[in-house]
Order: sequence, then structure tokens, then C-alpha cells
Amino acid sequence: MNAMLTVLLFSLLSLLMGRDEAEIVFAGDAMMHQGQIDAAHQPDGSYDFSEYFRAISPYVISADYAVVNLETPVAGPRYSGYPCFNAPASYLDALAAAGFDLFLTANNHTLDRGDRGLCATIDSLNARGLDHIGTYPSPAHRRQALPMVKVINNIRVGFLNYTYGTNGISPRGEVVVDYIDRQQMKRDVDALRADSAEIIFACVHWGVEYQLLQHPSQTSLAEYLHSLGVECVIGGHPHVVQPLHLRDNRLTVYSLGNFISNMKTTDTRGGAMLRVTISRRDDGSIAVDQASYRLVYTVPAGNGHNFRLVWPDAANDARAAAFARSARALFSKHNTNVAEDVPLLMRILRQ
Repeated sequence: MNAMLTVLLFSLLSLLMGRDEAEIVFAGDAMMHQGQIDAAHQPDGSYDFSEYFRAISPYVISADYAVVNLETPVAGPRYSGYPCFNAPASYLDALAAAGFDLFLTANNHTLDRGDRGLCATIDSLNARGLDHIGTYPSPAHRRQALPMVKVINNIRVGFLNYTYGTNGISPRGEVVVDYIDRQQMKRDVDALRADSAEIIFACVHWGVEYQLLQHPSQTSLAEYLHSLGVECVIGGHPHVVQPLHLRDNRLTVYSLGNFISNMKTTDTRGGAMLRVTISRRDDGSIAVDQASYRLVYTVPAGNGHNFRLVWPDAANDARAAAFARSARALFSKHNTNVAEDVPLLMRILRQ
């Protein structure tokens, strides 16, 4: 009788206090090509990116926490696109205003402006009070920043970020880039668990550019991370979407593709945003309840508009439709338990 009473009281408290549940959104590669810089340049010398994310911002803001891959240094003038990226700091303001909380900085372009550019990027993020992970001014700063555990709706969520390389540019001083290193990854996962992380998201920059299916090296590394107890592996770098899988509380996302860019081939003009719902089970553990995606498409500057992200079905554009068809065909064939998060109005219009 006492045991039954305890269960009833616990159930009542759970109803009153609410279930520990959180939604986390992930976006792909936030690029900054020269065409984007030129289009954002204002007569007074400033750079305005405020139009970029207006259409999709409500989706990002609706999450409890949102993550984006910042695939460019923010190192101050002079600004440049490919092959050595460097974006104005107002780009960070636009991403933050769109709802992004955590900026991933371990990617192949993080050293495009050398050690100084890496440190300047971190300074710009810190000045805005934005969370970031993946690069550090020194080993001491890394030890201070990690393990990174964010408490999101009473759930202790751990984050990691690694890159396969930095385009042949090596750190020259004390700066630290979190490269893919299995031994280091294990130490980092162990540190997160020691700091009571209840679920871990490892964000990895990997794979082969422009390939719609993952490389065997991605599969191998994902399996290794899952074997360490990492529940969610989120990938980027190929600049196209790759399959998404949710099996047995393990989420593997091989590539979310481009978030925004000035790339021009059909499959690089857009990408996917991922929404992951996690919650506490009756036994106290944290589970991945659901993962879904939304496609996004970059409309290039023109007709009085800057570059901007839109939902491809709302673009009324043949190129957007071609991108969406390709991405949906890939996901329909290869995804596991990760479906498209389609608004009710769009579902009706498609019928």
C-alpha cells in the first residue's frame, strides 16, 4: 500500500511540475561567400544580414536550445569568401537574433585567418554572451570551457564538437582546435559523464563534400561514438544533406547540408534543420523521443532583397522545388525513423 501511495504521489507531482522534456534544433553550415558579403554591404560601410533568417526564425526560437555550425572566422576587416572565409561580426548578431544559442567552431575553415582569426572569433562570440565549442585560445581555456554541460529544462545535456582538419593550416601558437581523435573523444565523453551529463550530442565535421551518402569513415566514427555512450551524433561539412537515423535511442545524422550559402548546384542550395525531442523516462534516464527535419532553401540576393532562407515549398521557385525533390527522395529511401516536420497547412496543400 505504501509503495502504491508513493507511485501515486510521484505521478501527481510529475503532472503538477511538468515532465522534464526539451526540444533542441540543429542547423547545418552557416557559410559566408563573397557574394553574401557584397550583397550585405551598406553605403555607410556596415554589413546588414537582418533579412537572412526572418522566415525560419520562429522555428528556431520555438526550440529550447538551438545549435548552428559557424563555418567562417569572424576576425574583423578585411572580409572575404572562399577559399579563406572571414565574415563581419554582424553575422553573429543575425544568427543570435534568429534564435541560435550554441555556435560550433571546429570546422575546416576555423583557421582561415590563422590563430589571430580564431581568437578574434572567440572574442566576438564572448562579447555577445554566446555559447561556443570546438576551438579555444589555449589549452588552459579548453580545460576551463570543458566539459560543456547545459541544463535545459532540468536535463543535463553535454555537447562536443570536432573537425577532420583545417585545410592544411595548423595552429602556430597555443590555440586549440578539437580535431577528430578517438582517444581524446573518449576522454571528453568520460569527462561529460563525470560532470553528470545525462545525454550527449557530438557534433562532427566530417565526410566527403557533395556526396549524398555517407563515407564508410563516417559510419565507423559514428559507431565508435555510440559505443562510448554518445546518444546523438550530428554531422556537417559535405554541403549536401545525408541520411538521418534514429534507432534504439541512438541518433545519427550524417549531414545537415548547408544552412545558408552562395553555392549554386541543386543539392547545395539548401539543407535541413533537425529538431530533437528528449525527455526523462520513468526510471530517470533521458531518451530521444523523436527527431524530425525541416528543409530550408537559400534564395540569392536580388530584386531589392538580400540573401534569405525560406521553406522551399513556399519559395515558388523551380530551383527550390528541385532541391526539395532531391532531398526528400534521399531521405525517403535512406532515413530511419526521422520524418519531415511538415506544417499542417503544407500537408493540406499537398493533398
